[in-house]
Amino acid sequence: MNPDLHTQRVSINGASGGKESKQASPEPPKTGQRQNRSSVGSLSPKPVADESGRFDKKQRKRARRRKAGKNSGAEGVLPGAQGTPPSAERNLAGSDTATGQRSARADHNSGNGTPKGENKSGQKNGQKNGKKLSNRRRRSRRKKTQDNPATVQGAVTATAAQPAIQPQPAKHGHAAQTTHRHNHRSAPAKADHNHHNAGDHRAPQAAQPRAYEPPLYAALDLGTNNCRLLIATPSRPGQFRVVDSFSRIVRLGEGFGTSGRLSEPAMNRAIEALKVCRDKLESKNIRRRRLIATEACRSASNGPEFLQRVREEAGLELEIVDRQTEASLAVSGCGTLVNRETDALVLFDIGGGSSEIALIDVTCRRSSRLAEHITAWTSLPVGVVTLAEKFGGRDVTPENYAEMVAYVAAMLNDFSERHKLGELAQSTHFHLLGTSGTVTTLAGIHLGLERYDRRRVDGMWMGSQDVTDMTTKLLSWDFKTRVANPCIGADRADLVLAGCAILDAIRQIWPSERLLVADRGLREGILTELMSRDGAWRHRRPHQAKETYIKNGSGRDTQIKGRQSI
Repeated sequence: MNPDLHTQRVSINGASGGKESKQASPEPPKTGQRQNRSSVGSLSPKPVADESGRFDKKQRKRARRRKAGKNSGAEGVLPGAQGTPPSAERNLAGSDTATGQRSARADHNSGNGTPKGENKSGQKNGQKNGKKLSNRRRRSRRKKTQDNPATVQGAVTATAAQPAIQPQPAKHGHAAQTTHRHNHRSAPAKADHNHHNAGDHRAPQAAQPRAYEPPLYAALDLGTNNCRLLIATPSRPGQFRVVDSFSRIVRLGEGFGTSGRLSEPAMNRAIEALKVCRDKLESKNIRRRRLIATEACRSASNGPEFLQRVREEAGLELEIVDRQTEASLAVSGCGTLVNRETDALVLFDIGGGSSEIALIDVTCRRSSRLAEHITAWTSLPVGVVTLAEKFGGRDVTPENYAEMVAYVAAMLNDFSERHKLGELAQSTHFHLLGTSGTVTTLAGIHLGLERYDRRRVDGMWMGSQDVTDMTTKLLSWDFKTRVANPCIGADRADLVLAGCAILDAIRQIWPSERLLVADRGLREGILTELMSRDGAWRHRRPHQAKETYIKNGSGRDTQIKGRQSI
């Protein structure tokens, strides 16, 4: 036994009845003086017993801290490494049991491994802002630590950075049990415990709201000359934003004017284009779609056979529309271009195999659907492909051109309701509206575009003299010059003058000083009808659609005054 640490005891037989008497111990440290702590591995001041044979309370506290490895970052140091002899531990084990229990409970409640009197935030006596930290708040903090993975991860990281606490051997019953309980509830061990059970105690998170996906609508128009697809989503009431589009010249009606049948090469070209459209449709979640075929499939004798090939090879079901439906869809596609100052107009769509003409009176209460204001309509069984095959479109002379104009004008004279607009057709608030490749080509040449730009053409105005000048210029060009023009190209070089002849015949019946050019048509009309019937604008959620608009970053080019096509 260490004589410096323990008090000498002398037994006096008979005088004390066998009881031990204690000698005076060295003078205890003065009250209020704090003894300096030694660093790890150095010898600490030896505890000295008082007169009653018990050690000073502060000395017992320091011994417990050394024993728990809390003194100056001495985690992982075995008992005795700080200069505390094993005999001191035995004396500590035999000290006041109640005092040890209170100290252990105080250490446990003050931050799970933090020195007595301090909590995790370094505040004294378990207080926060001058108030005692209640058990309810401790449980709340513990729950937050369990619910917050970032906090748990930070605690686990801190645990990995700290050296492990070495297990201490149990000595003398209760003192060893108190030490074991204290080490088990230390902060690193608690964090590790929460980390392993985070999935069991974490509160279920609320399901994230799904991002609003605007509905998609598709329209396909297989005409005599072109195959066109348009996929769009509704935006403002009466308008939509283009998501995807496709257009290819297939010349399905090639040779139809002379034979009355669709040729094999023409059908093959059309089916290849329809396969591209099928892939685009299958790659998107389309809510409503309408796929139509017009004059070539409507009038050809082998039209049903071609549609069966389309079902088998392209997997698409095409709908053959009549002439009245075709005229109505063309009007619906141009509804947003008509301004409020207009009283009446004649809308025409010059196609490849037919030309639709509609007389529109908007002096009455104006509806959102322009097709409801149609007062008369007609469909001419002639288009740019059939007229060019009949009169020739490659080498066109002024005489040949005059014959084409007279041929179309005779058909218009058979239209009995051509004067139904009456005096409205003579007013200054009357104009023509053309939606076809012919008028857009004339507009591009008039603007002198080096490359066709739909944004500049769609919605522009041309005067009557401007149209006449462009037609005269085209008649003066030979075939190679028309091919070299970027607004015409090789696909339209032999068709553009036939379209100009149909336009001049319309201008003779309904003369007007103004012509409104529209780069839109049946596809836009189909989309307008689909969205209107589906209530896309009535049930649309504007705030969510606005968020989608910002997130997708669509530009002004794709959302301007009305329905768009590319």
